Amino acid sequence: MELPRRQFLHIAAGAAALPVVSRIALGQAYPTRPVRIIVTSVPGGGNDIVARLMGQWLSERLGQPFVVENRPSGVGNIGVEAVVRAPADGHTLLLIAFGSVVSAVLYEKQISFNLIRDIAPVAGLMSAPNVLAVHPSVPTKTMSEFITFAKTNPGKLNMASAGNGSIPHVAGELFKMMTGIDMVHVPYRGAGPALTDLLGGQVQVMFASTPSSIEHIRVGKLRPLAVTPATRLDVLPDIPTVGEFVPGYEASTWFGVGAPKNTPAEIVDKLNNEINAGLADPKIKARLADLGSAPMPVMPTEFGKLITDEAEKWGKVIKFAGIKPE
Repeated sequence: MELPRRQFLHIAAGAAALPVVSRIALGQAYPTRPVRIIVTSVPGGGNDIVARLMGQWLSERLGQPFVVENRPSGVGNIGVEAVVRAPADGHTLLLIAFGSVVSAVLYEKQISFNLIRDIAPVAGLMSAPNVLAVHPSVPTKTMSEFITFAKTNPGKLNMASAGNGSIPHVAGELFKMMTGIDMVHVPYRGAGPALTDLLGGQVQVMFASTPSSIEHIRVGKLRPLAVTPATRLDVLPDIPTVGEFVPGYEASTWFGVGAPKNTPAEIVDKLNNEINAGLADPKIKARLADLGSAPMPVMPTEFGKLITDEAEKWGKVIKFAGIKPE
């Protein structure tokens, strides 16, 4: 029996609307169980701290636990792959760090995923500057003096880093590339051991994170010469930027949140709204300021562009410096 035309059109329109309604309902109901936030480093680092800070905020706002799971092996790529392979339902998230992008570029031929293709950008969290710090034994008081000294003493300064491809490493390599300065890279297994040897004078230079170095700077154990962002820092207002001496130089670490590709847009948008609300909260802003960092509230498309731009920028530095996978 044929349906009357008007009744048929009504049923057809209702059927077409079902996917939209179900997606909206999915976004409204999310999350329906505990959410994992995969962090690709050991507990206690900057990305672990901010993941736990935001996880607590999201737990309180969305009514389900947001649990941090640390997966530090495989230079972070194992943790990223775990998220890539997870169901695209918003219940497994990735704490994307600057190092995640560099590692994905550096190990491109050794890994089975593509960070830009396989991870959906959700939200930014914070940006954290680095500071070009030297041991007090280095006979330079200013950035101009340091550049002159390094150029006239090629290969005599040892530059510590937290490991091959870490932000202190590539920030230093970008500086070397743009100035023509020759410093010897000394990689360590983490920022802690590198900073320890910098304080002891075994190495002379490090592009150290502000949170890890600020107290040593304040008591005079390290001498800050310049900061790496495009603008000066409130916590070190008298210290110039590297860009004031090397035009165009800028390097900052940053953290954000990603999800498996094809995660419904409604879930991505809900997470983005809640994370940006958290970044506007006075208590969270104050905690980030304590870490020498600034909130980075952006839309998913803006965060995706940052990831793409950073991969391109640091890919060039990796190629120029001849950095190889370990």
